[in-house]
Amino acid sequence: MIPVKVEKISYHPSSRSYAVILKDDISDLFLPILVGSFEAQSIALAIEVVDTPRPLTHDLICDMITKIDAKLMAVNISQLNDGVFYASLKLKGKNFGTKTIDARPSDAISIALRLNAQIYVTKEVIKEAGVNQSEIISDNKQTIVPKYSLEDLELKLKKAVDKEEYEKAAKIRDKIKELDS
Repeated sequence: MIPVKVEKISYHPSSRSYAVILKDDISDLFLPILVGSFEAQSIALAIEVVDTPRPLTHDLICDMITKIDAKLMAVNISQLNDGVFYASLKLKGKNFGTKTIDARPSDAISIALRLNAQIYVTKEVIKEAGVNQSEIISDNKQTIVPKYSLEDLELKLKKAVDKEEYEKAAKIRDKIKELDS
């Protein structure tokens, strides 16, 4: 399995869909996975560490995982059949050991981002669907990750520190550093 990270989310007007672009650091390939608009928005909110007034479905799943004393060990994107990607969540719990749960890649990615779990892709999937950066068309694409002001981010950082959510605080700190540079 090859570790990947979410590089960006792009909108494709021609297909009216979004693509989550995963980056393979080992081979410098990119893996575009088409997702629905709700899933794209959920992933974007997780990337930007945005709290919503009420929990979204992916927030609910994350809360359930933590409340049963389990940990998301990894997300594995393991197959590509007829253009459809297949993924699973690898959970480890005190009361039930290790379990693997089938999931759509879009849901699995959104949950992994919220729980700071590593995303992996098999070599076969990267070989079959991975593309070079030059093959990714940049025209007519809009990244949907929301932008925040420095004041918004500083407020989010303070809230995260007050709640002792240090991993979340570190992500927000990194976003502030990006704005300052």
